[in-house]
Amino acid sequence: MRTLELLIAGEPTAGIVTQIRSPYSGETVSEVHFATADLLEQAMAAAERAAPVMRKLPTWKRADILERMASMLLERREEIAHAICEEAAKPWKLAFGEATRCADTFKNAAEECKRYADGAGVGIDSNQVGEGRHGIIRRFPVGPVLGISPFNFPLNLSAHKFAPAIAAGCPIVLKPASQTPSAALLMGQVAVEAGLPPEAISVVPAARKEADGLIEDSRFKLITFTGSPEVGWSLKTRSGKKKVVLELGGNAAAVIGADADLDWAIPRIAVGAYAYAGQVCISVQRVIAHESIVAEVVSRLTEESQNRTLVGAPEDRDALMSAMIDSANAERIMDWIDQAKRSGARVHCGNERNRNTVSPTVLSEVDPKQPISCNEAFGPVLTVASFSTWEEATAMVNDSRYGLQAGVFTNDVRALWHCFNEIEVGAIIHNDFPTFRVDMMPYGGVKDSGFGREGLRWSTAEMTEERLLVVWPR
Repeated sequence: MRTLELLIAGEPTAGIVTQIRSPYSGETVSEVHFATADLLEQAMAAAERAAPVMRKLPTWKRADILERMASMLLERREEIAHAICEEAAKPWKLAFGEATRCADTFKNAAEECKRYADGAGVGIDSNQVGEGRHGIIRRFPVGPVLGISPFNFPLNLSAHKFAPAIAAGCPIVLKPASQTPSAALLMGQVAVEAGLPPEAISVVPAARKEADGLIEDSRFKLITFTGSPEVGWSLKTRSGKKKVVLELGGNAAAVIGADADLDWAIPRIAVGAYAYAGQVCISVQRVIAHESIVAEVVSRLTEESQNRTLVGAPEDRDALMSAMIDSANAERIMDWIDQAKRSGARVHCGNERNRNTVSPTVLSEVDPKQPISCNEAFGPVLTVASFSTWEEATAMVNDSRYGLQAGVFTNDVRALWHCFNEIEVGAIIHNDFPTFRVDMMPYGGVKDSGFGREGLRWSTAEMTEERLLVVWPR
């Protein structure tokens, strides 16, 4: 069992000792120190002091710190993966993959750091009154950043807040999810060892009632949050004049055309639906298949979902999914399935629960107004519906308050272009599941799915502000 103190201004600091229990076994796997209100005040004061230090830190030093962090995180990835596996009940291969992927996030951030060091010119003299003048734009860090990360990717989604902050030259106070704080704390240790000015980093696990004060504090100039829409939009309302970036999830659809390669599409959709028990913002939740193939799609998804190697203990090296994060969410999913059944839905497989583990479930004939269809399930459930025209398909995808990503399986270029133009999401993924993401791409959505974009280039831009210099040699 690991024991970790929180990090205030780069220093391990004692707080309220809190036991973290495995969602799978219920056993205590970590003892982590949580912040009090006084410790959170120390973290905010340190970030404010660090702002001019970070602003003046040369680009090459920031890039060097990020590159060293990438190497050091790779060296410690087994240790970090074990923390993710145990605290999040994330299967080992996914936890290890996240720890490996995080290094790429920091490498990409180092590249963006160098890119933003260059200024840009503005053609001031394109207007008569600007004759003889020259315009120069540079980007400057916004100042202290508050990052709030979720339980499902406790390392890499923390990195998507932490790495661009360093690249932009901003100090950061990072509040990880209460269930999965250890990965972020270990990342904070690595940052200090890599040479980041200590006051520029605080990692503060905290109860929500203690952390609420961070949101309204004027010393933070930007908040970057990943979590539920209810919390995110409330946060935006309370944040005052700060810049805000919100990534708030979705109920992603995969549209399958009549010409799709089902030998490819079906296994991919199953992975996209059930990896980490569907607790991913872009998990496949809704499958919308052409009417000519929908019966085959249901049959093959049912067969794929009954593969017993999908489910196992978190430490099982072959498992794709394990327990959900807590009993409340397991109960919620079972209740939503039951509501759908009572409204006429057909259950093809699954709909079983063993403590916090819910079996992979396929439903058809689901009323689109049912929570399992129109809300974010965040669980291992697929609903299947049919369409007759591409216009109908895009309307069905858009019949949602979310708009994060969608997958479109077809080789019909006109159909793909129609989807790209008409589906209201942040990204269309062609011939693959909507769960596809690489860390350098712009990531975010519309409607209730969020506000702004993550991805290293876009996050770094959010954490900087443009300033124009107009030069007039005389």
